[in-house]
Amino acid sequence: MSAAAKARLLKDLQKITSDPNCGVSAAPCENNVMIWNASVLGPPNSPYEEGFFHLRLQFTDEYPYKPPKIKFLTKMFHPNIYSDGAICLDILNNKWSSVYDVNSVLTSIQSLLDEPNAASPANAKAAKLFVESRSEFNRIVRKTVEESWDFNPQNPPKLMYLVDQKHTIILYYVRFCQSSPPVG
Repeated sequence: MSAAAKARLLKDLQKITSDPNCGVSAAPCENNVMIWNASVLGPPNSPYEEGFFHLRLQFTDEYPYKPPKIKFLTKMFHPNIYSDGAICLDILNNKWSSVYDVNSVLTSIQSLLDEPNAASPANAKAAKLFVESRSEFNRIVRKTVEESWDFNPQNPPKLMYLVDQKHTIILYYVRFCQSSPPVG
């Protein structure tokens, strides 16, 4: 791993732990600072409200000049999220800038949950329902929200979280992340 990428990731970790953003949380795996586990709470007043969604971030030596690969580990139903959990978001592709850090990327992903872009779908069914049948879209999303509560902590990510009623995340770092597979 490059010294520059490692230094930047440690800076990102310091920022996200010292100035936590309500609704997002992340930490690197114990034995690999290039792989992080994260969580995003569903935005208030959205169909994703009360959802607790887990993600995996994989960084390369080119970080922060190239974006991390990010996938949802939690099953998602969203116009801009592929069935394998990959995210269709411009800042993770052609609009990436080295000014983005882990916190800002996770916040952007959380915002995407509230503001899907149906014109650029990764999930055609979700996009169609979002545009043509919002009530059916919301019903399916609510089901995925409920399923997010049952995420098995024995499977990745190896982070556990305590969520209070005000959607504040308190992160408890749990070891053994090295067994988690990288993002493909």
